[in-house]
Amino acid sequence: MSKQKKDSKSKTTAQKVRPSDKKSLEKEIEKIKAKLEETEKAAEDYLTKLKYLQAEFENYKKMADREREKIIQYANEELIIKLLDVYENLERALESGKKSNNKEALMKGVEITYNQLKDILEREGLKPIKTVGEKFDPFKHEAVMKENKEDCEEDIILEEFQRGYMLKDKVIRYSKVKVCKR
Repeated sequence: MSKQKKDSKSKTTAQKVRPSDKKSLEKEIEKIKAKLEETEKAAEDYLTKLKYLQAEFENYKKMADREREKIIQYANEELIIKLLDVYENLERALESGKKSNNKEALMKGVEITYNQLKDILEREGLKPIKTVGEKFDPFKHEAVMKENKEDCEEDIILEEFQRGYMLKDKVIRYSKVKVCKR
């Protein structure tokens, strides 16, 4: 079909629309416009809700950050309270040692305070890492020296230079050791 015939056919079809069909088309157009308005309003409502939720989420994140900072800031409070008695006992021992020449009493006081501190740290989950006579473990030990010895097993720890510690199941300081090498 040629372009002219198509144009003339569409004109004649539009001219042939009956008034009842025109009214039904207008009603259909009105329905579509109403549906479009309803959809636009729903989209606007969703957008408003989305913006509200985004703002609420941002506020929540800020509040959670503040809470986390507060927890971090005061995380050691309980431990420090437990250590205050040890601190004050050491102060008293120093004062007593300055006033008295009784070294035995001073040593006994320091030993009691040491045991008190050790108990607190153990209750918090602190454990020393075993070293001398143990097999070298690079996840717990740091070899700072090696010694060639024929009378010991390979990779056995011969000496500890600095004690290492674990807090519960995490190494917080590696043991510095001397290891046997053949």
